[in-house]
Amino acid sequence: MIQNNVSLKNKNWFQTGGSARFFSAPTTVENLLNALSYAQKNKLNIFVLGGGANALISDNGFDGLVIQPQLTKISHEHIDDQHVLVHAGAGVHMPKLISYCLDNNILGLEEFSGTPGTMGGAAYNNMHYFQFSLSDFMVQGTVIERATGKTFDVPAKWFNLGYDSSKLHEKKHILTNLTLKLKKATDLEVAHARGRRKEIIRHRLARYPSAGTCGSFFRNFHPHEVSLEVPGTNKKMIYVAYYLDKVGVKGALNVGDAVVSYQHSNMLVNKGNATSNDLIELARIMQKKVKDEFGITPKQECELVGFKEFPLL
Repeated sequence: MIQNNVSLKNKNWFQTGGSARFFSAPTTVENLLNALSYAQKNKLNIFVLGGGANALISDNGFDGLVIQPQLTKISHEHIDDQHVLVHAGAGVHMPKLISYCLDNNILGLEEFSGTPGTMGGAAYNNMHYFQFSLSDFMVQGTVIERATGKTFDVPAKWFNLGYDSSKLHEKKHILTNLTLKLKKATDLEVAHARGRRKEIIRHRLARYPSAGTCGSFFRNFHPHEVSLEVPGTNKKMIYVAYYLDKVGVKGALNVGDAVVSYQHSNMLVNKGNATSNDLIELARIMQKKVKDEFGITPKQECELVGFKEFPLL
């Protein structure tokens, strides 16, 4: 089903942005293929939206078709005495998948506790938290080629998963399903994992804002982009939050209701009535401060949707 002029403000974590000219939330692969066919026939641009946890949508909305897959089936199969393959649709939210795994004595994903987003979004950016990445668990995926509608299974290496990157960034394919290799667990191990899950969530809530944000707005620098080294090591200071802390934006900078979080200098927050333009203006000020002080410009990690021209430095 294709809907017209659907607001996207309630479909992303920033709670900002305009409307999609066309919108579809397919619950089956067949419906997803029909939506792609509709876009192709009408020569529409496509944006695939997951849980909206890593997107900033233009106040002018998106002049095309926004597809938000609602493929939410989960299943699993035992492959040996120690491991399980878990199959999850692209629309499955990570918290729900973690609960499913723990309820079925499966471990591994609890390391992502408190991390929002769908499996489609997780694969798109290779979801990571501290030393853990989705690529540590991925075995294969099922994708649709946008141009032809062809569906095929691909191994994990096909995705070319890296830091905040994957082959899906080429916008030539849409993920429909992921297969992850996880570990079997005893009841005692699951009880321990449930406790760890609660502690990870508590830790995240203490360190990061939990609403009105896309998480880290800027990506960390690549080593070749910076010259500063971590004191006492030969390692480059790649962490963008270090530079943002140094220029004093944490909890101290705002454009209207768009603020830099008091908890983390790399997280922008909508306190209630911010627009996407407010958030963009705030991000530009942060970029300029770092550029003026250190000669390097932070690059966004958050995906920018519907902007006619690139709005940042």
